Amino acid sequence: MSWGSELWDQFDNLEKHTQWGIEFVEKYTKFVKERSEIEISYAKQIRNLSKKYQPKKNSREDEESKYTFCRAFLSTLNELNDYAGQHEVIAENLTSQIIADLSRHLQELKAERKSHFHDGRKAQQHIESSWKQLETCKRKFERDCKEADRAQQYFEKMDADINVTKADVEKARQQAQMRHQMAADSKGDYSSYLQKFNQEQNEHYYTVIPNIFQKLQDMEEKRIERIGVCMKTFADVDRQVLPIVGKCLDGMTKASESIEPKADSKQVVESYKSGFEPPGDVEFQDYGQAMKRTVSETSLSDSREGKERPTGKTKGKLWPFIKNKSKGSGPEDFSHLPPEQRRKKLQGKIDELNKDIQKEMDQRDALTKMKDVYVKNPQMGDPASVDPRLSEIGQNIEKLQFEVQKFEGWLAEVEERMPSKSDSHRRSGIYETQNSTAVSNNCAQDRESPDGSYTEEQNSETQVKANLNPNPTSSTPEFDDEFDDEETLPTIGTCKALYPFDGKNEGTISVAEGELLYVIEEDKGDGWTRVRRNEDEEGYVPTSYVEVILETNAKGAMTYI
Repeated sequence: MSWGSELWDQFDNLEKHTQWGIEFVEKYTKFVKERSEIEISYAKQIRNLSKKYQPKKNSREDEESKYTFCRAFLSTLNELNDYAGQHEVIAENLTSQIIADLSRHLQELKAERKSHFHDGRKAQQHIESSWKQLETCKRKFERDCKEADRAQQYFEKMDADINVTKADVEKARQQAQMRHQMAADSKGDYSSYLQKFNQEQNEHYYTVIPNIFQKLQDMEEKRIERIGVCMKTFADVDRQVLPIVGKCLDGMTKASESIEPKADSKQVVESYKSGFEPPGDVEFQDYGQAMKRTVSETSLSDSREGKERPTGKTKGKLWPFIKNKSKGSGPEDFSHLPPEQRRKKLQGKIDELNKDIQKEMDQRDALTKMKDVYVKNPQMGDPASVDPRLSEIGQNIEKLQFEVQKFEGWLAEVEERMPSKSDSHRRSGIYETQNSTAVSNNCAQDRESPDGSYTEEQNSETQVKANLNPNPTSSTPEFDDEFDDEETLPTIGTCKALYPFDGKNEGTISVAEGELLYVIEEDKGDGWTRVRRNEDEEGYVPTSYVEVILETNAKGAMTYI
């Protein structure tokens, strides 16, 4: 159906309808724009969420990356970040494919509508003007006819009156003729203009207005079609990213399926295994002798059976056994760690150094090739300019190789001291063959030194028999402030240092390997033995660093091991 033929008299309604259509396009454009803003905001929030839960750049990150559930969570965060990117793509496509297109179309629509209604109003004004002119011609013709009738009646009256002169009658006759002529002319003009008006009116309602309304109809249909295309694009924009969104979701699913509880449990063992062996059985000893435990060289001692320290002046002087929360990452050789963890750290350091050596060697090879090129083609560069860098790289390689040898030495030392599985059961009856008066204080490897670190040196199974005559009545030596108020302790035995000990912490004493010392206070279950070198020097040493021989008649000669 055509607007021109069906709605020829609905100019005002069509004007309102087309204006409403433009407002609808503006409303839909605003709707898409707000949807785009929502997508951008959602993508931003998703990205911020992913970034918030990304692992921080610290040492803890390396630990977390060892576990499958942490790696799966990281993969999920990365996939979520990609997922957010697809929502940004949706926003971009909505803006470029719909909002920008509708904005251009809206401007064109307004301009076209304005042009069509301008032509319509112009045609309407023209037909109204023609109608007014027709009315004017009609009224003139009517007026002239009436004037002619009055002139004719006046002439007839004058002609019938015998008292009127002939001249007056002739004048009335001429006046009537003139009026009749004017009426005839007006009739002709009216007839001519009426014909013209009818022709213009016919053209107006059957040609001009239908053409204008047809253009408006085409414009409206084009607008509706464009809205339909945009609505389809609105759905297609989402559909286009569905495959990638599906891949993101598949990635999350795959990450969840990669979680291995058994592997994570095994990793806990790898991360925290100390390498020590459990303590042996507690043996029964008759004659009221000290209760002792058979232990392996690397077993963990249990201090639960140990007696509490006696009260008195010595109470509160437990400072040698308090962990010193030292700052930093510990010694270079990782001696503060248990054997198994130390071995892993050393191996990791060696691998890291080997990678650095390989990098330096690659640089050296590249520079050597460059130097050869310069030698063959002097115009490309001076061969001597490469020598300083080659010399520097050579020195770096030597330093790194020295470091590798140093760490390999420590690693070999640790692996040499780590027990095999068979050793952990072989030592259950080791003390059955030993003299009950000579107890070897092989302390557990989990004893903590005053700096809070582990001691990992292996204890010797052999006893050192020394015939030293201790002097229990020696005068009180001068100690540090911690010993100023303490009475001189009697000698209860002797010991031999199995390993060197620095004794850098306050309250400890340094010893050399093989040195013989007096024992003045036995191990109370905390892993430390108090010894004396001479009248002026005494302090604590790790029980695992010495082999103790207690006197049978010494008071309190009971060692907890």
